[in-house]
Amino acid sequence: MTTDRLTDSDGAMRDYYDRRAAEYDSWWLGTGLFADRDRPGWDEERNRLRATIAALPPARVLDVACGTGYLTRSLTGEVTALDQAPRMVELTRGRVPDARVVQGEAIPLPFEDGSFDRVFTSHFYGHLQPDERAAFLAEARRVAPELIIVDSALRPGGVAEDWQERRLEDGSATPVFKRWFEPDGLLAELGGGEVLHAGDWFVAVRSGRS
Repeated sequence: MTTDRLTDSDGAMRDYYDRRAAEYDSWWLGTGLFADRDRPGWDEERNRLRATIAALPPARVLDVACGTGYLTRSLTGEVTALDQAPRMVELTRGRVPDARVVQGEAIPLPFEDGSFDRVFTSHFYGHLQPDERAAFLAEARRVAPELIIVDSALRPGGVAEDWQERRLEDGSATPVFKRWFEPDGLLAELGGGEVLHAGDWFVAVRSGRS
């Protein structure tokens, strides 16, 4: 899950995700501020997405912007999880004790060339501005030959991108850039690949080695 983390100059985004860590899973689970959201089929599709991730062949995997580790725990193989938010890192370490969990930036990635077989990231790419997208893709391809991106599906009548005001349970609000995807459009940005999941709420695609 997750992080949909951006590099910002004033630290507001970093602070937002660090403070959101304790309630981040409410988005996945439909609790807290999300309890009254009308999301038909969400739970079933979320579970199918997790099963798709769990079925991937074991590999040396880097989970970029791992958030609380909600999807990290479905990855198999030798897993390294990365997030810039200290509280997210702490939660992931508790949830996925067999993984190596690192606090650090996604751009640039703090790893040597070819350190992994696969880069996995969930609900991070869709928060990147164009220059950040290019930089992240270059970094992902530098450290691994395969990239898997999970993000939000473009719903009928929805906008492809927008600035949202994200609120926390304490009432604070932070502006966040967000995109929604059709699978083929996301693959076109990545230069081709295959669709792993195409649903009402989530998309997952793989680019690079199959």
